[in-house]
Amino acid sequence: MTLTLYGLKSCDTCRKALKALEAAGHDAAFVDIRAHADLDAKLPVWLCAVGADTLINTRSTTWRGLDEAERAKAQSDPQALLKAHPALIKRPVIEAGDQVSVGWTKDVQSAFGV
Repeated sequence: MTLTLYGLKSCDTCRKALKALEAAGHDAAFVDIRAHADLDAKLPVWLCAVGADTLINTRSTTWRGLDEAERAKAQSDPQALLKAHPALIKRPVIEAGDQVSVGWTKDVQSAFGV
């Protein structure tokens, strides 16, 4: 099965995840969420699969730079918030068929045999 890893080219965690997945024998394609991802199509799927609380990175520099009105969109309209600020998406987002995983935690790593 081909995996698709969505992240940022400059993200160390994304690069580490891609390298580890390939070393574990997975065919993994990388998609930059700022430049090449179709967020209009992907965000509804990801939000439905994992929820806004998991998908929005509230520990990021981008989050800390938002005013309270923008932060409130995390509850009222998370799709618009993430589309306007793709760097808020917790990375990496890994699609394996219809399964969506977010982050590079021990649970995600073990799910992919890493």
